[in-house]
Amino acid sequence: MNEKNQSDKASLNYKLKDSTSNLFTNIILVFLATIIIFLGYSLFHKLQAARSNEVDKINSKKTTSLIQVEVLNGCGEPGAADNFTSFLRKNNFDVVQIGNYISFDVEKTLVIDRVGNTANAIKIADALGIDRKNIIQQINKNYFLDASVVIGKDFDTLKPNQ
Repeated sequence: MNEKNQSDKASLNYKLKDSTSNLFTNIILVFLATIIIFLGYSLFHKLQAARSNEVDKINSKKTTSLIQVEVLNGCGEPGAADNFTSFLRKNNFDVVQIGNYISFDVEKTLVIDRVGNTANAIKIADALGIDRKNIIQQINKNYFLDASVVIGKDFDTLKPNQ
């Protein structure tokens, strides 16, 4: 009987050691899983922030303090370019050239980005009340201005005429 008690005690000791070992292993596994989840979340968060910063830099370069603009009459209405020029100058834009566009059949007023800085073109469009979908980009190194405004037949609905 003594042998059986010793055998039961040994079995109980083994189970206790095994149970303690399993508990210790489970605690370590939970701790490591928590660290992995934390690191994964942190990495995901940093990648999202970096991607967001890149998009912000691409979409909104800083507007320059002095935006040089060319105003072109594309609607054929006499004095339209002068009216837009006065309005832009009152709103702190530097109108460096006024003239006629190659034709007078432009339906919607356009802002043409000439240097690749869409933030400047957006600023001009917003000041004039032009829809942002009417901003186009035609980069030309021969132009010494930021953007061109081509006045369309919708000129009377825009801010300079209100």
